[in-house]
Amino acid sequence: MLVYPSGIDLSSRTLRHLSGLLAGHRRRIGSRWRRLTCGRQALLVLGHLRCGYAYARLAAGFRIRIATAYRYIREAVDLLAARAPTLEQAMTTVRKKAYVILDGTVLPIDRIAADRPYHSGK
Repeated sequence: MLVYPSGIDLSSRTLRHLSGLLAGHRRRIGSRWRRLTCGRQALLVLGHLRCGYAYARLAAGFRIRIATAYRYIREAVDLLAARAPTLEQAMTTVRKKAYVILDGTVLPIDRIAADRPYHSGK
C-alpha cells in the first residue's frame, strides 16, 4: 500500500471544533482508550464528509479497520446532527435573511443582469 499526503480545504478551526465535540463526548461516555485521538478522528471524519473518501481508503490511511472507520464517522455525524437546528428553527432564520444557500450549492448569477432583472437589452 502506498501512502501519500493529502489536503482538505477546511480551516483548522473546523478541525478543532469537531475535535472538541468528540473530546466532550468521550468524557461523557467514559471512553478510556481509542485507536485514534480526537484530532485524528476529526480529520478522518472531515476527509469523509468533505472529500467523499471511502471507508476502506480512510481505514488504510489511518491504519484502522473499516468497521472502526465507519463507527468513528457515524459517531461524529451523530454529534454534529444533534447540534443542527430543527426545520422550524431553520425556517425562522431563513425568514430574516435576504438570501440562503441550500445544501451548500452556489448558483452562478449574472450580477449586472441581477441589478436590472427585467432589462430587455434594447
